[in-house]
Amino acid sequence: MTINPTPHVPSPPPTSSTTPDRPQSTRLAAVLITLSTVLVGLMAGLFFAFDVSVMPGLAAGDEQTYVTAMRAFNRAIDGNPLFGSVFLLALLAAAASTVVEHRGGRRATALWVGVAAVAYLVVLVITFGVNIPLNNELADGGAVEQMTDFSIVERFKTTWVTTNIVRTLLCTAALTALARATLLHGRATR
Repeated sequence: MTINPTPHVPSPPPTSSTTPDRPQSTRLAAVLITLSTVLVGLMAGLFFAFDVSVMPGLAAGDEQTYVTAMRAFNRAIDGNPLFGSVFLLALLAAAASTVVEHRGGRRATALWVGVAAVAYLVVLVITFGVNIPLNNELADGGAVEQMTDFSIVERFKTTWVTTNIVRTLLCTAALTALARATLLHGRATR
């Protein structure tokens, strides 16, 4: 008498959110966290440089020099595709990283990257809501040699400088959150 053993049928993979991440998704998450960290770091550095050197240096000079220099800085930044790419890709990389980390089951990492993305989004809102309108007003002020009203310079020394400090602090907070996310990602994927 021959007994036919029952064939072993493997269980289907789990369908919960704790399904292990695929290696390519893990690598993508690492690339996105690294990219967003570098980009946010570059923006934090730019804002910090304005806080500690550019704006105090301009404030020490006369109003015509202030206007001329700020106009030149703004033209250089506005016309630079590398700056524009870094400025916007920092948010996109952080947002994409949040999604990939969440889908990979690394919720704590996703939370920290999400915090960074929100902080950086506030930087963009401040930039488009306050700094760029002031930059545009300064650009539209006519020839600096013919300007008689330099009240825009006072608004730069108060409002623009203050919001730039806030942008620096927010970028630094985002960078700190990304550093934490990088650490958590590394621990979760060992």
